Amino acid sequence: MAGPLTGVRVIDMTAVLMGPYATQIMGDMGADVIKVESFAGDTTRHLGHARHPGMGPMFMHLNRSKRGLVLDLKRPAGRAALLRLAEGADVLIHSLRARSMARLDLAYPDLAAVNPRLIYCSVYGYGEGGRYAGKPAYDDLIQGAAAIPTLYARAGADAPRYAPMAIADRVVGLHALSCVVMALYERERRGRGQAIEVPMFETMASLVLSDHMYDESFEPPAGGTGYPRLLDPDRRPYPTSDGHICVLCYTDGHWRKFFALAGKPELTDDPRFASIETRTKHVVTLNRFLADALAERQTGEWLALLAEADIPAMALHSVESLRADPHLADVGLLELVDHPTEGRLRAIGVPSNWSETSPEISRQAPRLGGDSTAVLAEAGYSDAEIAALIADGITLDGRD
Repeated sequence: MAGPLTGVRVIDMTAVLMGPYATQIMGDMGADVIKVESFAGDTTRHLGHARHPGMGPMFMHLNRSKRGLVLDLKRPAGRAALLRLAEGADVLIHSLRARSMARLDLAYPDLAAVNPRLIYCSVYGYGEGGRYAGKPAYDDLIQGAAAIPTLYARAGADAPRYAPMAIADRVVGLHALSCVVMALYERERRGRGQAIEVPMFETMASLVLSDHMYDESFEPPAGGTGYPRLLDPDRRPYPTSDGHICVLCYTDGHWRKFFALAGKPELTDDPRFASIETRTKHVVTLNRFLADALAERQTGEWLALLAEADIPAMALHSVESLRADPHLADVGLLELVDHPTEGRLRAIGVPSNWSETSPEISRQAPRLGGDSTAVLAEAGYSDAEIAALIADGITLDGRD
């Protein structure tokens, strides 16, 4: 079955993680994604073990369902090739700074001149309307700017620290994806494309502030910042007598049942714990009680009791045990696949299910320039013209 974005062609001028994550999902959804790289290639090609140069695991988990094209965009012939591709494209998404695209004469007006229906999406650190415009940005910097490390400290960490995953890149990549798809829908009504700016800082600031601006949402402020439940040091996986467990008692019913399981049914009538409002005010006391009670039994015993009581709980995974989780095996999220050049790989599947236009992984991550000749031929270049571009160092034929 064809995916929901079948027939959409995307020129992907992004690198590292944020943009490639967004465009990989587009490719899984059926779009024809053409990843445009320099001769040096995306830096993620060189992260982790590689069976062949430039084919590391991070790259392959971010760039499947794409075709690979190499172009030297600093030279007129390379720019001309990109413009020719843009004539037949639906989306161009890039992660270069705005001034870099302007220097290449590849700003939105340049692309709209050859294709007024093009959706032109810019994903970079800071919006062009503010004083930080043009500053370099990476996930760590944006996490810091958006207060994530200080939230760790407020929640009891010894010092500010970054989340141990590229959370800003992932979140902003998903936001860029949603913006592009909505712009495609709008184009069907209006008939024209448009430029979209998706800045990392603003996106992550809106995410953090929606949780933690809290009582300063009012003017004048009704209190301080910070959602207490999220910042309590005891909001964590709880130790049991033989491991750890993740438990979230949230509703009145959850707490009533847990008080009974813990041998303290009388706490149901304690006014401190009578409602979500009062429980939030006394969250430190409540979470300390939860931690003390959970420490008295083994993880397996608690999981069985909590499941019977319909109280939300899960075992605590490591990355290694997550990979072997039986539910993920049931749904087939991880599967062994054969890459045409890299051999047997463990691929992460599409984490959604569709009744009709089902998405799927269309191809594994490309070698550097692995599809250059095919993509240029589709754009109207003859074999002789492609050979000349290769000889002149404008493109790279990366086929084996």
